[in-house]
Amino acid sequence: MRTTTANTPATTTANTPATGAVGTAAQRLDEARRTGVPCPPVRDVLSAGDLDAAYAVQALLTERRLAEGRRVTGWKIGLTSAAVQAQLGVKTPDFGVLLDDTAIPDGADLPWGTVLQPKAEAEVALVLERDLEHERHTVADVIRATAFALPAIEVVGSRIRDWDITAVDTIADNASSGAYVLGNRPVPLGRLDLRTAGMLLERRGEPLSTGTGAACLGHPLHAAVWLADTLARLGHPLRAGDTVLTGALGPMTAVAPGDVLEARIEGLGSVRAAFGTDTDQEPAR
Repeated sequence: MRTTTANTPATTTANTPATGAVGTAAQRLDEARRTGVPCPPVRDVLSAGDLDAAYAVQALLTERRLAEGRRVTGWKIGLTSAAVQAQLGVKTPDFGVLLDDTAIPDGADLPWGTVLQPKAEAEVALVLERDLEHERHTVADVIRATAFALPAIEVVGSRIRDWDITAVDTIADNASSGAYVLGNRPVPLGRLDLRTAGMLLERRGEPLSTGTGAACLGHPLHAAVWLADTLARLGHPLRAGDTVLTGALGPMTAVAPGDVLEARIEGLGSVRAAFGTDTDQEPAR
């Protein structure tokens, strides 16, 4: 996954055909990304509940980004809240791909318009130093494979108008991935209790979202185990060097031009995401 070849993360093989329903849905989402104009949901062209087809759309769009010169830097886990799973009618998380052009330095401005309909959530990020290739993984496997953890803010975004999404829509749309910001102080897992770690996300001192590690599938490492098992089963295992965004620790919050958000996670420190003004608009990613 470290090159620009089509080694993509889905239930389909490389070079996913851009035909039929998959091609139509991919074209709709790609046009929204390129024009910066959100599109209607894609569930009208994909069969209801067909998650395999949704991941095929995600794979096709990822192949196109890789062909443009982008690089995979890791993975994000979504739908880690039982309440959100129930709302979307699923019983498992989902995943998306992180690309190099979506990684934003701590505190650097993210030009407004880069992410469509942006919202933010605080998460624990894991950076791996070993591959995870087993059919079934344990928490101990993930701990051994992790070099360090970092605080993170994920800027989620939807190419789909008004966030009118089902599970099929968000999976096809790369799990509503937009951009991500990592903190700068790596912390070994042995120094952390991620389950009880408290989180506060604030805007210039105003609290916006609170939570704990337990909000993420009971423990952020449980989410990482799920991802490791899922990707290994699909033939695209987690690799050394991958960054894994393990899932939200609390409710996501809407953002506005000029906002500066700061997330503090107990034991991990802080990370900031800054948003440019609406006069600084750039094409959406």
